Amino acid sequence: MDMENGISIGKGLCWTGAWFGFMLLYTALDVAVWRKISAPYGKYLNLITILFCMAVFLLLLTGRNHLKMDFWANISLQGIFLSLLCAVLFYCVLDKGLDPVFEKFFPASEESYQQTLQSLYSAPVISGIQVCLLAPIIEEILMRGFLLGGLSPRYGKAVALLLSSFLFALLHFNMVQTLSAFVCGIGLGMLYLYTGSVACCIVAHAGYNLISYIGMVAAFRDTL
Repeated sequence: MDMENGISIGKGLCWTGAWFGFMLLYTALDVAVWRKISAPYGKYLNLITILFCMAVFLLLLTGRNHLKMDFWANISLQGIFLSLLCAVLFYCVLDKGLDPVFEKFFPASEESYQQTLQSLYSAPVISGIQVCLLAPIIEEILMRGFLLGGLSPRYGKAVALLLSSFLFALLHFNMVQTLSAFVCGIGLGMLYLYTGSVACCIVAHAGYNLISYIGMVAAFRDTL
């Protein structure tokens, strides 16, 4: 993404709020409409809705800010290796380390989290596409490419890293996920600052979500 002059914090907040609005829209449609349609058609319609919201948001984001998005800019074998390493590290530190601690302090969030797992398990392939592919793409473009990359020239890398990680965490509705997302956002932000590549962040994010998703689905299946 080309943002030599940077963006203001206000603009960053506005665009984060805009994507939050899109998230509320497709979530509301899913709850009010698509879940009432017999499986698997409702799941497919929800996936199409999410893809449509992503496309509209990215068109608005790039068009209004005159951005040139080159996903493959600055990508390298070293960057890919670091991305995969980060994915494994996130899983070890968050899923196996911090999350069990957070769950003890927020039991209500854990109950909500289990309900989410049940929903994911009901349509593992479609849910996997959403969690392991679509979410990493849109979140890394917005949080690392646009926010971190855009705030850094004006406010410095440290402020941009903390603010983008904080906003990234707020997009995760569950308290346990929010705390973990902030830590993950710091790691992904550092990866972006080191590599300068949105693609590397997408690989790391998608890799972590994939490992975590497989583990969650397997663990939930064992409880049935």
